[in-house]
Amino acid sequence: MTETPHAGTTLTSRDAPQARPSGAVPWYARPAARRWRCRPAPDAARAFHAALPGYAPTPLVELPELAAELGVGRVFVKDESDRLGLPAFKALGASWALHRILAERGTGGTGSASATSGTSSTSGTSGTGGAVGGPAGGGVGGGAGGGVGAGAGGGEPITFVTATDGNHGRAVARIARLLGQRAHVFVSRGVHPRAVDAIAAEGARVTRVAGTYDRAVREAAAAVEAAAVAAGAAAEAGGVRSAAGVGAAEGAASFAGAPDAASAAGAADMAGAADTVGAPDAPGAAGAAGAALPTRILVQDSGRPGYERIPGWIVEGYSTLFAELDAQLAAAGAGTPDLVAVPVGVGSLAQAAVTHYRSRPVAHDAQAACEASAAHPTPTSSVAPGGPGAYGPLDGSGAGADVGRGAGPGGGPDGAEGVGPGGPVVLSVEPQAAACVWESLVRQEPAGIETGDTAMAGLNCGTPSSLAWPVLRAGLDAAVAISEAQGARAVRDLGALGVSAGPCGAASLAGVRAALTGEGATDRRTTLAIGPTSTLVLLSTEGTAANPHGERQPDATAATGTADPEGAGGSAAPGLPQS
Repeated sequence: MTETPHAGTTLTSRDAPQARPSGAVPWYARPAARRWRCRPAPDAARAFHAALPGYAPTPLVELPELAAELGVGRVFVKDESDRLGLPAFKALGASWALHRILAERGTGGTGSASATSGTSSTSGTSGTGGAVGGPAGGGVGGGAGGGVGAGAGGGEPITFVTATDGNHGRAVARIARLLGQRAHVFVSRGVHPRAVDAIAAEGARVTRVAGTYDRAVREAAAAVEAAAVAAGAAAEAGGVRSAAGVGAAEGAASFAGAPDAASAAGAADMAGAADTVGAPDAPGAAGAAGAALPTRILVQDSGRPGYERIPGWIVEGYSTLFAELDAQLAAAGAGTPDLVAVPVGVGSLAQAAVTHYRSRPVAHDAQAACEASAAHPTPTSSVAPGGPGAYGPLDGSGAGADVGRGAGPGGGPDGAEGVGPGGPVVLSVEPQAAACVWESLVRQEPAGIETGDTAMAGLNCGTPSSLAWPVLRAGLDAAVAISEAQGARAVRDLGALGVSAGPCGAASLAGVRAALTGEGATDRRTTLAIGPTSTLVLLSTEGTAANPHGERQPDATAATGTADPEGAGGSAAPGLPQS
């Protein structure tokens, strides 16, 4: 497939994207990705999380058995089965986003939080208390204990509305409760009943949607829009200017035309809600201006044109995971990994991964190349300079910049070149039933697809986030889609090695097995520059408690009724049962 190169980039035949099934593996690779550069995520989210009561980095577990199986030097699993009291990583993004929303509204809870830095200006605090988990105690990880935060300034509590296929909805519900606010969660088809019960147990109103995640997103957005229109009409009848009505009307227009995989034509009627948390004119100024702030706010981790600020805050929150990972690898003497495998739904966590690894300091000559490339932007990104995507591409346009080759096919599997200035390979992993990012990369444009059933419920998404897409298109090294059998086997094998991984979390192991073993593996390993001394990191994004679907698959044939094809997943790790 021919790729339209970014301005200032020369693609050779070995740089060009590989978009084809490799053996039995749905596979995509872009060797030039590691030359792309972007701005780093802001540091404020990391400091905020570190100040939360009960915060601790999640474990990084080394598994020599998997290193032996995969023919590499070291394998680590980042275990997100207990993050701030919840069984998945999503609390990182939800806590930071809700904190920022309340800070901009001037209802920062235990302290007056800065809307620009996310830090507290309350005298005598740690400087990062803000809306969640300030000096009053409580905190995100406080279980059913008392809330944190001052409500909505003494008025009606805010209702945070979201759609979910599992973990994000529970995280929003938990943090809303701790903040003294409300949550309304739209749950898509296929989420395990116990996961739905866990959301309701957080005090959220739950609406079951008889359809896909994309449909749940539309219904959540439509609910916010309907409430905003009603609030606007009531406010105008009372002679009060309504920020809710104005903002939501603008937001609805931004959602029109978003891909709808459920429709035969692939067009969408995605009625939306404003990406607005304060007055239309200035953050936190609505009260002073006499305007009514919205009491229902959409908190979605999937961006759409016109709705990218709140999803951007969620992605910023995920940066804490990678900061922890850097420190843990350094402590283990592993340094920078050669490959990081990321489970992917709409692509927000993968966006955070690419942003982290493509924003490393570069040499002077590479920086000059960045500046030269930034002078010739390619208008492929909806990331606006100064917005939440200001930490994205160097020129704010999506073009980014290319730097020295670093580790790529030229490095070869023997590790002679090693990890270059572009950092590690970032590998995205999706279920074959819902591989919207893989499909988009193959087409080289965002693709809305009709999804099927999968035990990897949290990855069952049909449309990539518009905020993530330009970053993934430019900076993601490779993508693979896995079968249900491969995913089920990975759940079982990680459990046997002492790692609690739900189907979404175990997808990273299944994806690495698919990429590095079986038919076509030699070519794929060469493309990824993975050899016998390489270090791999698998992000296990959820524990078994987050997604009980993994419990229903006692063997690798349960999900599909067919055996795992020879070579698709390789041999089991030493000491593990064969599939």
